[in-house]
Amino acid sequence: MFDFKEGEVLLIDKPTDWTSFDVVNFIRSLIKRFHRIPKLKVGHAGTLDPLATGLLIICTGKMTKQIDTFQAQVKTYTGTILLGQTTPTFDLESEPDGFFPTDTITPEQLEAARLQFVGDIKQYPPKYSAVKIKGKRAFDYARSDEEVELKARDVNIEAFNISTARFPEIDFSVQCSKGTYIRSLANDFGKALGNGACLKSLRRTRIGDFSVDDAWELEALKKIIIETSVSESLPSEKKESSENLQE
Repeated sequence: MFDFKEGEVLLIDKPTDWTSFDVVNFIRSLIKRFHRIPKLKVGHAGTLDPLATGLLIICTGKMTKQIDTFQAQVKTYTGTILLGQTTPTFDLESEPDGFFPTDTITPEQLEAARLQFVGDIKQYPPKYSAVKIKGKRAFDYARSDEEVELKARDVNIEAFNISTARFPEIDFSVQCSKGTYIRSLANDFGKALGNGACLKSLRRTRIGDFSVDDAWELEALKKIIIETSVSESLPSEKKESSENLQE
């Protein structure tokens, strides 16, 4: 079913509290153990934060050469922005460091703020991010309370739609280019309102033509990886008998 060494593209529905590297290591260790491939390249195409869920593209073998191509494709997210508070990480991974009243925010102000984040914009990455500065990750500087200058990036937001039905929680969907930080979008949205905001939840639903609807749950993929290794290791006669028993 799989040819991991030659190269596979695996669509994974990343669960919450897993890092993207956790998923890579989990899949790599399973393949090495059950398919007996001691040296195998495995990588992901686009990081998801630990609290985020959704589509993560994992490439193995020769398909790792396509990672840059997948990363460059337009990404689609859904999620919730919480107005009225800020956090150092721009999401709920850290404790709030600021609170703001939201009762005076009007629908007109929300719409005006939304429009500021459609099209080509400049965006600063969060200080708690994996952006490299002088050979170190930005989050390493942040954790040691070292101040560093983060440079603005040019990103494109094709669509940014919001729903205020659960105000002050703002449900949203966004289509954006490579390099866009949705945590920064949430934080900047709050600033545009003269208020504060952080990202409460995030789910990546698409990368280019790839959809999370076609993605594997990790436990289901684990089962398939183990089952295919068992069937592939059986002699042909025993394999036929095994298949007959399953029918």
